[in-house]
Amino acid sequence: MFDGFENPAQKTFVLDSSRKFSSNFFLPYFGLNAANKGNSDFIRKIINEGKYNASDLKLGTGDINTVHQNTNIYLLTLRIFKSYKYQKEMGFAWQVRSDAHLDYTNETLAILDNYKRFLGYQNQDFTNAFNNDGYEQSYHQFSFSYRENYNKRLAFGAKLSLLSGIAYNKLSIVKSNFNPGSSTQPLVASLSGTYKASFLDADDFSSKDLIPTFKNPGLSLSVGTSYTSKSGVFLMANLKDLGFIRWAKSSYYNKFDNLNDPLIIDDPEMNSSDIDKKISNIATENETHKSFFTPTNAKVDFMVSKAFAISYPLTYTPSIIASKNLFYKGGDVAFVNKIKYEEVSLSVIPTYNLNNLFLVGMQGMYQTPNFEVFLGSDNLLKTVTQINGVIKQDRTIGTGYNGASFYMGLGIKFGDVVNHPQNSSTMPGVGDEESSFFKRLFSVFSKKR
Repeated sequence: MFDGFENPAQKTFVLDSSRKFSSNFFLPYFGLNAANKGNSDFIRKIINEGKYNASDLKLGTGDINTVHQNTNIYLLTLRIFKSYKYQKEMGFAWQVRSDAHLDYTNETLAILDNYKRFLGYQNQDFTNAFNNDGYEQSYHQFSFSYRENYNKRLAFGAKLSLLSGIAYNKLSIVKSNFNPGSSTQPLVASLSGTYKASFLDADDFSSKDLIPTFKNPGLSLSVGTSYTSKSGVFLMANLKDLGFIRWAKSSYYNKFDNLNDPLIIDDPEMNSSDIDKKISNIATENETHKSFFTPTNAKVDFMVSKAFAISYPLTYTPSIIASKNLFYKGGDVAFVNKIKYEEVSLSVIPTYNLNNLFLVGMQGMYQTPNFEVFLGSDNLLKTVTQINGVIKQDRTIGTGYNGASFYMGLGIKFGDVVNHPQNSSTMPGVGDEESSFFKRLFSVFSKKR
C-alpha cells in the first residue's frame, strides 16, 4: 500500500484475493533518516554523551560539514479499488513531511560553543568563517491519487496534494569575515546573505502551528508510469512532489550585509552567549514581514527490476533505483536485493547517497493480499552503532560519519473481495462503459485523422 502512494502508477490490489479497501487506521506508517558528515567524533560526543566541546576542532581550514534529514509520516491512508477495467485505483492520504539540509563551517561550531575557542588565533582574520547554507521545511500533505492500466503492460498514475506549511527556516551566508581580536584589539564580525523564516524565536512557535490551518497553503503534483516487458523486466519512472508553499505575510525576510560596517565588540567582559546573540542579530535584525514561495523537495526517480524463480515459492528480485532531488541537494543510487519466500521477504540494499555517503540498508516484510507489515533501515549499520552509543553514552562507539534511519508500516485491506468478473456478479467496473482516463487525456494531444 505504501508503494501505491509513493509511486503513483503502482497497483496494490490483487484480483480474486484482495479486498476492496485498504487503510493504515492511524497505525504506524513512517520513515525517518538523518546523517552528518564532517567532525564525526565531535558530533558523536554531542549525540552519545550530550557534551558540546569544540576545543579540538581545526579552525581556518575552510572545511564544510553537511547534515541532512528527511521525515515522511503517513497519519491516515485510504485506498479504494475502483474498477476492474484498466485496474483503476484511487487513494487518499494525510502525511506530515519534513526536509532539511545544512552546509556549515567549523568556525560556526566553535563560536556556538565559546568565542574563547579562538584565543589561539588572536587577531587572525577568518575569511568566509560563517558561510553556512541550509534550510528546514515541514508541512502537512493531503493527497488524492489515481492509477490505471493504459494497456496490459503500461500503467500511469498521478497524485495531487494540498499542502499546509508548518515551519520554514533558510539561512544563506555568502560572505563573512571574523577576527577574534586580542587583549588589545576588538572582536570584529561581518556577514552578508539572506534569511527567511516562518518564525524567528522558538517562543514564536507553538503547538497551534502544528495544526493544518492552511495559513501557509501549497500544492504539489506527482506523476508516474510503469511498464512490464514480455521478458518480465519491470520499469518505473516518477516525478514526485513537484510543488510549492506560499508562506504567510507574517513570515520574516531579511537581506543583510554589514561587510562595510562590521560588528565591533571591545568589551572583554562580555560573555560568550551575548557575543553569539550579537552575531546572530546581524542576520535577524531589521527583518521585514513578507510572504514568499518555497519549492517542495521534488525528485525524479527510475527503477528497473526483474524477478527470478529460484525454486518455487522462492524468488530473487534485483532492482536498481536512481533518485535525484530537483531543487535541493541530495539523491541516491540503490541496488535492492530482494529474496521472497511465500509471504515473507528480506531485502539487502547497498546505496550510494549523492552527499558522498555509502549506506547499507535492510528491509523485512510480511505481505498477503490483504495485510502487510514491514520495517527496515536505509542505513542499518550506522543506526545500530548510533543507538548502541546513545544507550551506553559512549562517544567511542562508532566510526566514520554519523547517521540513522528507520521506517515501518502496516496496512490492512477490508470489504468485499475484488473478484475477477468470471467469479463475481458484483465486480466493480463490470459493465462500466467508461474509458480510460489517461487515454482520454492523451487523446487531447493527438491529431484527428
